[in-house]
Amino acid sequence: MKLFDVFPLFDLNIVKGKGCYVYDDKGNEYLDLYGGHAVISVGHTHPYYVEKVTDQLNKIGFYSNSVINKLQQELAQKLGEQCGYPDYFLFLINSGAEANENAIKLASFHNGRKKVLAFKKAFHGRTSVTVATTDIPSYSAPVNENPNITFAPFNDIEFIKKKLATKEYCSVIIEGIQGVAGIQIPDDEFLKQLREVCTQTGTILILDEIQSGYGRSGKFFAHQYAGITADIITVAKGIGNGFPMAGVLINPMFKAVYGQLGTTFGGNHLACAAAIAVLDIMKQEKLIDNAYNIGQFLLEELKKIPQIKEVRGRGLMIGIEFDQPIKEKRSKLLFEEKVFTGATGTTVFRLLPPLCLTKEEAQIFLDRFKKIV
Repeated sequence: MKLFDVFPLFDLNIVKGKGCYVYDDKGNEYLDLYGGHAVISVGHTHPYYVEKVTDQLNKIGFYSNSVINKLQQELAQKLGEQCGYPDYFLFLINSGAEANENAIKLASFHNGRKKVLAFKKAFHGRTSVTVATTDIPSYSAPVNENPNITFAPFNDIEFIKKKLATKEYCSVIIEGIQGVAGIQIPDDEFLKQLREVCTQTGTILILDEIQSGYGRSGKFFAHQYAGITADIITVAKGIGNGFPMAGVLINPMFKAVYGQLGTTFGGNHLACAAAIAVLDIMKQEKLIDNAYNIGQFLLEELKKIPQIKEVRGRGLMIGIEFDQPIKEKRSKLLFEEKVFTGATGTTVFRLLPPLCLTKEEAQIFLDRFKKIV
């Protein structure tokens, strides 16, 4: 049997990682400014993380959600305290797409409406409803076509007011910062008005913080820059530092009903141990503050490079846009300068490093990056 060839691969076999570095099978060291799609939050193989996951594996890795799992309760308490939503409920699953799928479903259960308003260039996942709310037509099969989805222009509150006034929409789903779209940040004032119109029309506001959450923006959630609260928040990526896990944070106004939501693997003992370790490390090492400070340094320094068209971002979620395709530059950066970065479209570098990135490591990136631009 061979692998189903759906991923374009770099000719690299990464076998080891430590902090903000990864190593291939030939012993080459790479500075990791991508964190495996924003997944590595506290650094590769952090000693505390490894200790806690290993310890849990030696006890029990999994049992079903038909029994009490006090690790889930501990995770919910710590997450609530650190993220600023202590009175919300937590539902644990396995992936970002699954989190968004459940969030949209829960909103529809709550108000009985069918339609969903998403945004142009949005990415919310590849499952049934999430791929329908993802504005990338090539990702959607005929079976995923959904007449109940409307795509709104980004930051256009008047368009949204007209749509939501019909009271046909169960929810609005928006990324705290659009990642796949090239690091596009919703205006703070727009988010405030969006919150108001959702409240006025009984529409559930879902904040997809899968990529922009968990401290990446320099706040726990990117939408907190606007001083708003969401009805439902979805998280994944950095929640487990590489262990597959996701969560839905749910306003107390929602009533839980047995059988309404479900999962086999979600919130298992090993996943919870990983997620608790992440929160402990983030708090102890003040990684959200670090993400803000190092992000500010990178943004300021990148804006000084004349070849760059535009730099966008908050914290350690940064987009670097050029006037021309970056494929060759990115390849040189990886294979010659030994730096991993992401890309979106043909002209934008995406930086999503571990939140423990130091100023010295950020300077190393800048020095190497300048060589290839």
